[in-house]
Amino acid sequence: MSLPRVAPMLATPGVLPSAAQDARWAYETKQDGQRAVVYLAGDGSVLLRARSGEDITAAYPELAGLGTALGDTPAVLDGEVLALDAEGRADFQALQSRMGLAHAPGRAARRAAGTPVHLALFDVLHLGGRALLREPYRRRRALLESLELAGPYWSTPGALVGHGERALRATREHGLEGLVCKRLDSVYEPGVRSRSWIKIRNTRGVDVVVGGWQPGRGRLSGLPGSLLLGQFDATGRLRYVGGVGTGWNEAERAELAALLAGYAAPVCPFDPVPPVTGVHWVLPRLVGEVRYSTRTRSGLLRQPSWLRLRQDVTPEDSAALLPEELR
Repeated sequence: MSLPRVAPMLATPGVLPSAAQDARWAYETKQDGQRAVVYLAGDGSVLLRARSGEDITAAYPELAGLGTALGDTPAVLDGEVLALDAEGRADFQALQSRMGLAHAPGRAARRAAGTPVHLALFDVLHLGGRALLREPYRRRRALLESLELAGPYWSTPGALVGHGERALRATREHGLEGLVCKRLDSVYEPGVRSRSWIKIRNTRGVDVVVGGWQPGRGRLSGLPGSLLLGQFDATGRLRYVGGVGTGWNEAERAELAALLAGYAAPVCPFDPVPPVTGVHWVLPRLVGEVRYSTRTRSGLLRQPSWLRLRQDVTPEDSAALLPEELR
């Protein structure tokens, strides 16, 4: 049968519901992957569409078996494609080697053999000819769980009703990306960033040394658009850990520009030199604190945001938090 095309509902960044409202919400683990709406026509086929609407089915051939999981019952499901590490946590860097292969099925099949993905299903939008978008979340969730969708490359992770503080604490203790809070009586709003779904991203703080900067564009011309960050290893080498371009207003950027001008240097302080262009190098004297979501396997910071200068910390102190793979 012909299935309706559905744009995924999106969550709004926020905080945990209040204790008084806690029992009206469900809590699901948030992991870093690629969002996918899954179309099962009931004829053995499976179609996956990314958030953009692009057909990404061919990028993930190991999910083809999901097409027969419900027999001849047609369905539209919502989920997240993940690449999992040995501890069962999402590894976005590993997933990146699989994304973008929708038009290269041969390469996708070879990558699937070495880096298989896992589809975490968390909603059902259409089932057996019946649209479920106007059904409350608690009803959709019960229907999804009743389907018992569990296979070699897909599953239906649990959702916890109430106990939001405990759920968030567990994601932090296990090094997971965060939590998604969903109101039990909420309908599914295609394509809408809704307050009925709230996402909370776990972040970490770290001290870093500024080794260079790249100019901004437009109204930020002449001001730092981004800073290149590093940490010293045990041998005294400044190792590059990524760049940050958010966390300042224009006045703060102007103040930072004046500080950087006083530390201008003719050569790169990083060892090895990072693969970036258009950089003004500086002496590694300024220490700042950034927040970030996680590190890549090579030690780079993901989704960093600048918090503040750390005038109470010396550059050498940053070596204490350098990951093992960069030491």
